Amino acid sequence: MSNVHHPHADFVTDQNGNRKAVILSFEDYQELLEDLDDLAVVAERQSEDTISHAELERELKGES
Repeated sequence: MSNVHHPHADFVTDQNGNRKAVILSFEDYQELLEDLDDLAVVAERQSEDTISHAELERELKGES
């Protein structure tokens, strides 16, 4: 089960009620930037070869 945080956001609207800006707490803003950075890393590494969990365990144990 994932722990999803939904930040509280306030919106700045124009005279017609259209949302023009968002106000987030600094903590929520930092979390958003971290999430964006994580997604960028995933996108950069998407073409890399993968290995199985068992193979990773063998590598970590120093086995071939």
